[in-house]
Amino acid sequence: MARASTTSDAFNAVAEPRRREILSYLAGAERPVGEIVAALGLPQPSVSKHLRVLHDVGLVRMRCQGRQKLYRTNAAAIRPLHEWAGTFERYWQHQLDRVKELAEATVRLGSPDLNYPQTKDKEK
Repeated sequence: MARASTTSDAFNAVAEPRRREILSYLAGAERPVGEIVAALGLPQPSVSKHLRVLHDVGLVRMRCQGRQKLYRTNAAAIRPLHEWAGTFERYWQHQLDRVKELAEATVRLGSPDLNYPQTKDKEK
């Protein structure tokens, strides 16, 4: 099966790690291309290419201020990504709760593996 184009939808667009970096950076504020280039240490042509893809799928918006292009995230377009990832957040939260419970039980029992001294009361 042929791979979908990176410009076909938001999920394919964010499959590229550098695009996720750019989105994360833009989450803080609207920024010009030059600032994105400087902050992320990527070549300007590469940043422009990634911004075009993000813009084409609607994840970022662009406005002109004089000769400068300013980019910002489009929260409405990012929402489906957030909602999809949220289904896995519930899974990981459950897993983290289990790890926490196990760690707390281990501490209560004074496991020698954690180098906690066992008291005489716990040995009984």
